[in-house]
Amino acid sequence: MFITKKHLSRRAVLRGLGVGVSLPLLDAMIPAHTAIAKTAAAGKPRMAFVYFPHGAVMDKWTPTKEGTTFDLPQILAPLAPFQKQLVVVSGLENKSAIAAPVHAVTPGTWLSCVPPRISHDPYGGITADQIAARYISQDTPLPSLEVATEERGGEGSCDRNYGCSYGKTISFRTETTPLPMEYNPRKLFQQLFGQGDTADERASLQQENASILDLVSRDAADLKRTLGARDQALVSDYLETVREIERRVQQLSHRDMSKLNLPDAPSGIPSSFDQHIQLMFDMIALAFQANLTRVATYMMAAEVSNQPYNFIGISDAFHPLSHHANNPQKMERLAKLQTFHTQVFAKFVKKLSEQNDGEGSMLDNTTILYGSNMSDSNLHNHFPLPTAVVGGGAGKIRGGQHLRYPDKTPLANLLLTLLTKAGVPVQKIGDSTSVFAEI
Repeated sequence: MFITKKHLSRRAVLRGLGVGVSLPLLDAMIPAHTAIAKTAAAGKPRMAFVYFPHGAVMDKWTPTKEGTTFDLPQILAPLAPFQKQLVVVSGLENKSAIAAPVHAVTPGTWLSCVPPRISHDPYGGITADQIAARYISQDTPLPSLEVATEERGGEGSCDRNYGCSYGKTISFRTETTPLPMEYNPRKLFQQLFGQGDTADERASLQQENASILDLVSRDAADLKRTLGARDQALVSDYLETVREIERRVQQLSHRDMSKLNLPDAPSGIPSSFDQHIQLMFDMIALAFQANLTRVATYMMAAEVSNQPYNFIGISDAFHPLSHHANNPQKMERLAKLQTFHTQVFAKFVKKLSEQNDGEGSMLDNTTILYGSNMSDSNLHNHFPLPTAVVGGGAGKIRGGQHLRYPDKTPLANLLLTLLTKAGVPVQKIGDSTSVFAEI
């Protein structure tokens, strides 16, 4: 329990010209002599769904031991500091992703477990993130956040029978409404914090290149004078994080040559792809901290991504490398690439673990599904899926386990379990048959 003389609304916002910056949880948001659990400042359940394409080298992913004393192989090893809040789930399959075009339907069926219709007009299933958003994130400015690092992958992410609706997103608001994934850091930053109430005002502010923190500096100074020393430090640290992310976004935008009349670039990625991945994770963490949303989805790379990972010494394009033909050297490079994904993801997990959220950390109150809707990328199969759950789930998730279920247990059972643990009143999703009592 925290005691404070001043009660500040959990929805307090720093305001400037056309700008609003939400605040993190402060002691001043908890009424005096009141337990946090009985206030609006109590930690709320949050959910994130983090997807990586092209499956995993499964013997580098799957622990050899089951139960609570399991090992972490190469790809999962970066999550060792959070093993007590980690559940590795083996034996899962998603039958809805089994179709001839493979890559064109794999992402969009991961969180619905509903097979799409053969049509260029999208018709699949409502995804788990959007089901969650209806119940746990309706009182936030953004019910959900859909983020990616690439707009689209190479040839194969669309199909002449299924179109492009399922290959470029992992989120469907309704059976016929795929949600676009925002891959532009500047647009995402403005989506979170906004600049200007009108198009003209936003354009004017952008031309001035003013920091949003400069625009709210007077309101921030006035607020700090009313807060205790601990809250002042929290506000300062939080605003410094906002400023650092803003600086990084601006640096990336300075390299933007979209306004030039350039020919199409060859397959590849920006030179700062690794920074791009980290930046998008940081903005999701910031959105959670500011209570702008409680549900986020993130595609770490596009399906059929042709991105090379030169920054870790891998010049192969991702998708061709994933067709390794069981070549040991290629599989070693692929596992190294997949380990990098987990390393960046682990930094995101660490950031959540360091953020205060009521009587625990943000990680304590968050459930993160981390995985892919493909298993062996060389075979294009969908069993066994590389799947892990990280976070405390607001006290509802039993971490520190490797659970192995009977072969080809529906992935939908895990989705149903996670939604139920988050307090979402859902009886079934996709082809689910039951919840997992062990989680």
